[in-house]
Order: sequence, then C-alpha cells, then structure tokens
Amino acid sequence: MLVLILAATGTALATGLGTIPVFLLGSRAEALRPALWGLAGGVMAVASVVGLLQPALDAGSVWAVLGGLAAGVAFLAITRRSLRGSDLHVGAIRGADVRTSVLVFIVLFAHSLPEGFAVGTAYASDTAGLGLFVILAIAIQNIPEGTSVAIPMAASGFSPWQQFWAAVGTSIPQPVGAVIAYLAVEEVSGLLPISFGFAAGAMLALVAVEMAPEALRRDGRGIGIAGFVLGALVMWGLGVLLNV
Repeated sequence: MLVLILAATGTALATGLGTIPVFLLGSRAEALRPALWGLAGGVMAVASVVGLLQPALDAGSVWAVLGGLAAGVAFLAITRRSLRGSDLHVGAIRGADVRTSVLVFIVLFAHSLPEGFAVGTAYASDTAGLGLFVILAIAIQNIPEGTSVAIPMAASGFSPWQQFWAAVGTSIPQPVGAVIAYLAVEEVSGLLPISFGFAAGAMLALVAVEMAPEALRRDGRGIGIAGFVLGALVMWGLGVLLNV
C-alpha cells in the first residue's frame, strides 16, 4: 500500500514538470500565446481520445461511455455558466484568463480521479508489470497536462511556483483514487468506462469552447494551428511509445 501511494504521488508530482517550459519562455510567452493555447488544446484533445475514450471502450459498453461523455460535457457547460457572472480573482489577479485557469484546473482535477482508479486497478492485477506500465504511462502523460495548466495561469500573471503547485494540485486525486481502486478493485473496475467517458467529455468540451477560440484568433491563427498539431503529435507519440 505504501509503495502504491508513493507511486501515485509521483504521478501527481510529474504534472508539475510540465510547467517548466512555460517558466523558461518568460516574456516571450505573450507573443507565442496562440501557439501555447493550441499546444494545450492538442495535448488535451488527444489525451481525451487515446488516454480515456479508448480504454473506456475497451473496458465497457458504448452506451456507458456515451453516458459518461454526455455527463462530462454537461459538467463543463454548467461549471462554465456558473463562473461566467463571477468576479473571479486570486489576490489582485483577475480577468478572463483567471476564469479559464479555474476551468482548466477543475476539469483536470476531475479527470485525475479515474486515472487514479486506473493505477490502483492495474496495481491490484495479477498481470506482471501492468501496474508499473500504467503508472509510467500516466506520469508521462501528466507532464504536458501540467503545461496546459500553466499556460492560462502565466497569461494571468501567476508566479512560476503558483503555476507549479496548481499543476500538481490537479493530480492530487490520483493517490486517493489509486487506494480506493486497490481496496475495492472489482467495484471500481465497473465504473471505469463511465468515469473515463466523463473526464473525456469535460476535457473535449473545454478544448472546444475555451482553448480553440484562443488558438484560432485572427492575429495568430497560423501558429495556433501549428501548436495544436504539435501538442497532438506529442501526445500521440507518447501513446505509441507507451503502447497505450
């Protein structure tokens, strides 16, 4: 159990590594903003399909996955609507990018729990090496997701350390989910198709309504598309490398 908790905590900390490229860009981040939004959108879109929808369909029925998908889209729509009229701020930092940062955090936080379920389920399996494989796959996938967290936060004026810990914070449910699944593997396994579908629906809706418009704005459409393609290729390459 201790090894499982430490391993799942490691996957959460890996999310923080994705914020490092955003730190290094510094003031150049503003000029590259459409490309960075495109990168985040490409990463999340492919992660939704390859990392969530495909495993969900392998584990359960199409109807269960579609139900989870619809619930995820509805969750994003309701959350976005509830935040629209709010004057969100963190200290003196406020504005549209703060709202987007909150949305990204909420969606990635929600999607981390089913990933934790996957870790615990694989760790409890009798298949040799499966637990290590899933842990490494999720840890590596978490790195570009951390970049997705940092991009809107950097645009809002959050400090590098705030970006880092916010990225790690989105993955805090992973150790919790891993322990729950390990202790109740049969019950949790039946929920994976729905929970993975839910996470994928929320992430795809977030890409469509928040990230894509920023990446495709008129003054930076070309680099926005290039960023999306690059992000998608990175996540697709990780999927091929890890045989996900």
